[in-house]
Amino acid sequence: MNTPINADILNQLYQVILSRKDADPNTSYSAKLLAKGSKKTAEKFGEEAIECLIECATGNQKELITESADVLYHLLVMWVSAGVSPDDVWTELHRREGISGITEKAARPHNSLT
Repeated sequence: MNTPINADILNQLYQVILSRKDADPNTSYSAKLLAKGSKKTAEKFGEEAIECLIECATGNQKELITESADVLYHLLVMWVSAGVSPDDVWTELHRREGISGITEKAARPHNSLT
């Protein structure tokens, strides 16, 4: 079956994760992650991102797809934990639309992490 997929899936997944925020950590993986706090959700996102990078670097497309899905899920968990909504991010992306990446990055305030 060839079902069209679009960005709405991210909004839907965000809503599911958000709905699990106060669920029993023994019955919901999302609740279990969220119960550990922002530091742990950020660490888990980082672990998944590294796994994604490894699959890309080794040319393993099938595993890159799987790990990419994991990265997106854990990014959304991190957003829920930090109180960020997809609309916040979509608004920022829309603001950047039509602006050169070089120009946009140069306009950002500089800090020690960039």
